[in-house]
Amino acid sequence: MNERLYQRLVYKKIHDMSENRHIVHVSNTNTEGKNMASPQKEIQTKLMKGLLDLIVLQFLCNQPMHGYQIITKIRKSFGVYFGPSTIYPLLGTLEKKGYVSSVWNMDNERPRKVYHLTNDGQNLLNFTEDSLNFICRRISNTTSTEVTIESSTRPAVKPFAKQA
Repeated sequence: MNERLYQRLVYKKIHDMSENRHIVHVSNTNTEGKNMASPQKEIQTKLMKGLLDLIVLQFLCNQPMHGYQIITKIRKSFGVYFGPSTIYPLLGTLEKKGYVSSVWNMDNERPRKVYHLTNDGQNLLNFTEDSLNFICRRISNTTSTEVTIESSTRPAVKPFAKQA
């Protein structure tokens, strides 16, 4: 997806997690030392909030993970920090809905709850990807630019382009 699509999807998205008071931290320091985010980063963060459940499901599609792994992978992949107060309630909700399951891994010195994608979660991921592809095609029809979302059989969601 390109950056123009990100901008359009922000306005087209159905579910905005910011309404649920999820905490997101994005920082970018300008030349005066004030903490300000660029317009592009703000748009990327808004999109991340709205698609966080999809991103988590996509990560779990590739491999089972514990919560802290998900937090660090999101930060490394997208440059956006979603804290434990956002990720763990989301994982709990996804588990209650049957989209992920969890088991305790007691093999290490610190027990970890490891989350796995269920068949229902894979179905939701596929449906969401199809829905995003539909939106992209609709946007494409108005802008004459072809854009598609990668299928869940491919590697995880690609990170946003880093800015210089």
